[in-house]
Formats: sequence, C-alpha cells, structure tokens
Amino acid sequence: MTIRPDPTFHATPRLAMEAEPEKLAYTLLLSPDFSQPDALAVVDLDPKSATFGQVLSTLAMPHKGDEFHHFGWNACSSSLSPLTDHAFLERRYLIIPGLRSSRIYVVDTKPDPRHPTIHRVIEPEEVFRKTGYSRPHTIHCGPEGIYVSTLGGGGPDGTDGPPGIFIMDCQTFDVIGRWEIDRGPQDKHYDFWWNLPRDYMVSSEWALPPQFEGGIVPEQLLSNKYGHRLHFWDLRARKHVQVIDLGENHQMALEVRPAHDPVKEYGFVGVVVDTTNLEGSIWTWWREGGQFHCRKTATIPPEPADAADLPPLLQGFGAVPPLITDIDLSLDDRFLYVSCWGTGEMRQYDVSDPMQPKLAGSVHVGGIARKTPHPNGKAYAGGPQMVEISRDGKRVYWTNSLYSTWDDQFYPGGVPSAMVKADVGATGGLTLDPTFWPEFPQGYRAHQIRLEGGDCSTESFCYPSV
Repeated sequence: MTIRPDPTFHATPRLAMEAEPEKLAYTLLLSPDFSQPDALAVVDLDPKSATFGQVLSTLAMPHKGDEFHHFGWNACSSSLSPLTDHAFLERRYLIIPGLRSSRIYVVDTKPDPRHPTIHRVIEPEEVFRKTGYSRPHTIHCGPEGIYVSTLGGGGPDGTDGPPGIFIMDCQTFDVIGRWEIDRGPQDKHYDFWWNLPRDYMVSSEWALPPQFEGGIVPEQLLSNKYGHRLHFWDLRARKHVQVIDLGENHQMALEVRPAHDPVKEYGFVGVVVDTTNLEGSIWTWWREGGQFHCRKTATIPPEPADAADLPPLLQGFGAVPPLITDIDLSLDDRFLYVSCWGTGEMRQYDVSDPMQPKLAGSVHVGGIARKTPHPNGKAYAGGPQMVEISRDGKRVYWTNSLYSTWDDQFYPGGVPSAMVKADVGATGGLTLDPTFWPEFPQGYRAHQIRLEGGDCSTESFCYPSV
C-alpha cells in the first residue's frame, strides 16, 4: 500500500503512452511434460543495458503440472476509478493461475523487480470450495478486486456446471466468490474485458475441459461444438444482458479487445477458424441504441501446402489455416496485432476506422509449413502466439507456444521457448529485431508476457484521452 497512487497508474491511455518505456518483461514458462515445475522468467528489455535481451532470473514454482497459460497484475489503472476505495494499491503482484492444476500463485515483484519471489500459493481446494469453478484462465485487475475467469466448472473433468468468473481480494488475495448473479445462456468461457465507465463487460468462448486438455478433438471441431458466441454483461448488476452468435462455423472466439479510450464503445474479437473454408477472421463489435452488434471486418485465408509438410491433423486439407490465437490493440486504438499461429505470420491492421481494418504490416517467423527462421538465422518453432505491445506502441513482443497438447498436435517436432521483438514504423509496418533473442532454460515453452509498469492487454482506463 502506498501513500499516493502508484505512478504506473494513468488516468487516460494517452498519458500511459507518454510514460517511461518498459525495462523488464515477465514471461511465463511451462513444462509441457510436467517433468519440472513451471516458471516465471524475467527478461531485460532496456536497450541501454549490457544484458539487453537476456534472461535475468527464473523463478521456479514449488509444484509440477500447473500448466501456466495466462496471468495478470493485482492492480492497474482501473484503481483510479472514481468509484473505487483502492486508489492506493501498487502494481506489485503477479497473479499466475495454473490452468491444469487450478492452483494460483501470487508473485511479488518487489523489492527487486529482477528477482521476484512467491508471496502466496492458493491451493485448488480453496478455488473449488468458494466458487465451484476450476481451470482459472484470465486475470483482470478491477477497481474493487481481481477478476479471474475460468474454463471449467466443478467435478473431475470440469463439466459439473458451467465455468464463470470469480473475485479475489486485491490485498489479502483471498478467493471471495462467484461474480455472476444472472449468467443467462453462457455455458463456456475464455476471455473477458470491459468498459468501466460505460458499465459493461464482454466475454468469449473457447471450449470445455474435455475439448482442450487432451488436445483439439477433430470430430468436435468439424461438428462445430467449440465456442462461437459473444456475451455482454451489465458490469455492476453482474447480469447477462445479450448474446451474439457469430455462426457455428466460426469456431473458437477467443481474445476480446475493447477500445482503450472509454469514450469509444467498440472492440474486436478474433476467431480461430471457419470450418467451412479454414480462414481466420476479425470481428468488430459495438454498442448502438442500447444494443450490441457485431460484424466480420477482416478475414485471413489459409495457405496451400504439401501434405508432406503438414502434421497428421491437417494432411487431409492440403492447407494451413492461419489459426488466429491472439490479438492485441495499441493504447491509441490505432493498430490491432493479429497472431497467425498456424501460418507463422504476425499481422498489423490499422483500425483507425474499426469497421474497416486495413493491413498495415506483416512479418513471418515460424509456421507449420513455412518454418521461417528468425532474422538471426535461428529456428523458430511454433508460430507467433501471445502478443504484447509497449505502452508507447513502438515495440511488439510475442512468444510461440499455444497450449501443451495443441502444440504437440500442430507442431509435433516440438516448440522450444522463443520470444521475439518487432519494431513498429512511424506510420505502421513491422521489423523483427535480429539482436533480441532470450535464451530460456531447456525443456520449457514460453507463453504470455507482462511488461513492468503495465501493458496493452491489462490496462483499464477510467477517463477519456484529451
């Protein structure tokens, strides 16, 4: 607890863009065969440092088999909301859930941000007992607490009741309880985010645990059994207010990215694959006349490929789907970055007009068939996956692993850890930095990235930019 608000909290997106650039990244590492504990790596991002691009430390957890996936800060710019009584929190703790174990780690990044320590471990029994949920997934810091979405309900396979969101105390880190009062027709979960002043939340759908934990289930996918809906919620009433079905062929609606400026009532969602043609798509949703609407605004086609270059899962199609597994929006709401994990492409769209995204930049690295090496000549297995943008919008970082069992299906040759950096041109465009290549410990795969001082996929702003 500080006497004044944390200086890394900013009232508006524009003020956050003017802050000091990031100097450290926190990157999750998972052990795909559970032979060692998952870990958190600290990477030097300061170009003036003698250790730029190197791993400064690695914090291993005390348990095995957690399957780290997504994580987030205990507090962020949402703490400056006029409705909160937590304005003096610090952006200090990282909340790291184990997607497979349902265990949650609270990691302290102070007093030495380069060498974080474990502050508390929340055992899965506490999550089960207080919420009835399992498989914690996405972390968002809200004005009054920490919000945690889940992918599973109760029972051994997570199908005893639907998944949902629960709240943790942002100071003690105790699990408080379920968030939803009225969930309506929502029965699957993935990502969620909100517009705090406009008082609404949007959430998306991936799958239930039996559909993802052992790998993708082709029969389920081809019969359109994965998630394909968006859900809209009254944030304060904790009530489901509207559902939009994108069409059952639009399988796996994953990351939702609302505009950062709360004046703007729109956002984006990425769809992994269209089962009728293997294309990926970007959709724009918006609110007008008290109702939410959604439209497909960009598509990315599959790439033809020789069956000999494809894993068994794709050989019958003779093509590589782009597989949009992550998207991220710059703080000025100008550029949307789209990870095409299958084709090995990172796309940059100018979304100044959110209804007409325009391709502004693209780089290739990795990919199922392309196998494009990094500019330094080293092999990059997997494809662009979890993407994070610097607050000033000038640098983009990403990793290469999706989920252990899915990695093995699409990239059977293995997905050793990789994290890369691309520089953004003044008017758009991407250039991979050939000097940035952290060497992570052997046996790990790299997943999500968080930036010291906040980043574009965690911050919620309560005031409009001027």
